[in-house]
Amino acid sequence: MKSKILAWLRERGDYVSGQELCEHFGVSRTAVWKAVGQLKKEGYRIQAVQNRGYLLETGEELYGRSELASRMDTRWAGHPVMFYDALGSTNLQAKVDAEQGAAHGTLVVADMQTAGRGRRGRSWSSPPGTNVYFTLILKPRIKPDAASMLTLVMALAVAEGIRETCGMAPGIKWPNDVVMNGKKICGILTEMSAEREYIHYVVTGVGINVKSQEFDPEVAAKATWLEQECGRPVPRARLIASVMQSYEKYYEIFLGTGDLAGLQEAYNGLLVNCGRQVHVLDPKGEFQGLSRGINQMGELLVEREDGTVTAVYAGEVSVRGVYGYV
Repeated sequence: MKSKILAWLRERGDYVSGQELCEHFGVSRTAVWKAVGQLKKEGYRIQAVQNRGYLLETGEELYGRSELASRMDTRWAGHPVMFYDALGSTNLQAKVDAEQGAAHGTLVVADMQTAGRGRRGRSWSSPPGTNVYFTLILKPRIKPDAASMLTLVMALAVAEGIRETCGMAPGIKWPNDVVMNGKKICGILTEMSAEREYIHYVVTGVGINVKSQEFDPEVAAKATWLEQECGRPVPRARLIASVMQSYEKYYEIFLGTGDLAGLQEAYNGLLVNCGRQVHVLDPKGEFQGLSRGINQMGELLVEREDGTVTAVYAGEVSVRGVYGYV
């Protein structure tokens, strides 16, 4: 109820009578009064004027469950929202929740992580009040070998969500690093629980650098944050809601074909490696070639000097630019 009233007050942008709120949501005046009181305790500035009603004052966007839930303009992605001030890892919490029956579309968000992780077990810096950390729980009816493509679906959604929120167009470094001006701004980690032919659940975790911060020396040269690139404050709740809206759209296109055929053109359009020389770090033997974009399975097509094309699978290798990170 709190998030619905908050969304309605924000949308109206003017005084809304208590009676109108009662009629719109089918609740009592007491229920409205209690919800408004709870929102005030959370930090929202809401005027209550006799014979005029309630007015939500504009100001700095708050960050919490009510704010996130009030901005979710989706049918299933991001419903419900589970918000924590601190977690070890949103992926770890999401896996616990999924094991206990959390619904498809549940979103786990934390203001900070104490044990954030990236690919191959690397740690992920997760200070409070600074970045976006969330994990989406999915229960798709697809084969387990198709689950890795969901990481690329999320990369597309994050890139579009950033564009919608900030007005700037990031790119994607294959397979799932979202970058701006050649530097990484977002990492994505997908994990799943499955049997040979059946997926119990998939969790896709996202970390987006938003506010000014210091990076560890080993990543400082190739990392950046949104507010530096955009030149203005970026509301975190609005960003997450925008990513969820884009993800819901792209996920349903993905389900329609069971692969990335319907998203291939959009993905390749954002792929910063596309048409450029890349260095493929394959345990079976490193090589260089010209990136030709992804195929419908999400593999990167690399054309070698002899004209042959190799499909590179993300789970086995890494790709770097010949002269640097991208």
